[in-house]
Amino acid sequence: MFGIVRPCRHRLSEDMQTQWLAHLCGLCLALRKDHGQFARIATNYDGLVISVLTEAQTDHPTPDRRTAGPCPLRGMRTATVATGEGAHLAAGVSLILASAKVRDHIADKDGVMARKPIAAAAKRIATTWDRAGTGTTTTLGFDPTILLDAVDRQTTLEHTAGPTTALLTLTEPTETATAAAFAHTAHLADKPHNATPLAEAGKLFGRLAHLLDAVEDHQTDTATGAFNPLAVTDTDRTQARNLCDDAVIGIRLALKDVDYSHDSRLAHQLLAHELAESVNRVFGSYDPYGPSYQPPYQPPPPPRRGAFSGCAVWTGLCCTGQLCCKDPYEDPWDRRPKRGWCRGNNNNKRSDCSDCCDCCDCC
Repeated sequence: MFGIVRPCRHRLSEDMQTQWLAHLCGLCLALRKDHGQFARIATNYDGLVISVLTEAQTDHPTPDRRTAGPCPLRGMRTATVATGEGAHLAAGVSLILASAKVRDHIADKDGVMARKPIAAAAKRIATTWDRAGTGTTTTLGFDPTILLDAVDRQTTLEHTAGPTTALLTLTEPTETATAAAFAHTAHLADKPHNATPLAEAGKLFGRLAHLLDAVEDHQTDTATGAFNPLAVTDTDRTQARNLCDDAVIGIRLALKDVDYSHDSRLAHQLLAHELAESVNRVFGSYDPYGPSYQPPYQPPPPPRRGAFSGCAVWTGLCCTGQLCCKDPYEDPWDRRPKRGWCRGNNNNKRSDCSDCCDCCDCC
């Protein structure tokens, strides 16, 4: 599962958790219905935003839903899933962009893609996904050439980029693709006046996704010699962080001009709040355990709790979710600050909050 919008379920209300899972599973099942079982590998966290935006703008009094059968990734539970045009648009767009990601790995000879037989097989799969995604998006009135041209333009830009190339020149194809996809949700919902603000939100979403991916892969790409936009353009983390923060603010401002007809709480949570969490996750927020943290005064350690009282405190922290997501929390026994399990360990190794909070919320 890939994508930058990975909400921890402790930050979502029970109702929004249900909605989020409905759109995620709806995307997964739309891929299966339209393109077969193997296409479900293209399911991603970001694609479901298209489904969420479409539904939030639709005038229907009740959203399009159906009950899906048991799934191993839901613990063999049934679930109510989204079935509207937004889910199918998300499926088509996800296939085309997943195809681009596969081609990128082939070009960079990442991992097993360095082996010619595997690369050849992957290329055939990418070609099939392009054709399938094109068919789905065309049926929904979306011009797939916008996405395909963006993919080709990205490849050309990466081959010609150098230290004098502006970083935003390299993010432009991604921005154009996501802007078009976001804007088309307005046409599916019969609200064409929403296309302009949604295109702006989509453009900045694409910029953010591209930059965060570059930051996460920077060390690996440097070690393997693969293309990385930050390394090629000599952009440091501070500059990249500023661009990401500006993008988050711009998305929030653009969404204020969108005319919603349905419940827009999930769309607002994902795009106005979870994106900021994504930036913090990738760049790291203030960390009291970081190597540069040198307090001027080191207070004496607090007295330890006894076995019984420590167990009682541990039970309370566990039941309230603080052991998982609070950063920092007080150790039940020695009372020293500790990091929540999904925030990383005390050696400052951060991890994705979805590792512990979303273990049952994927499809």
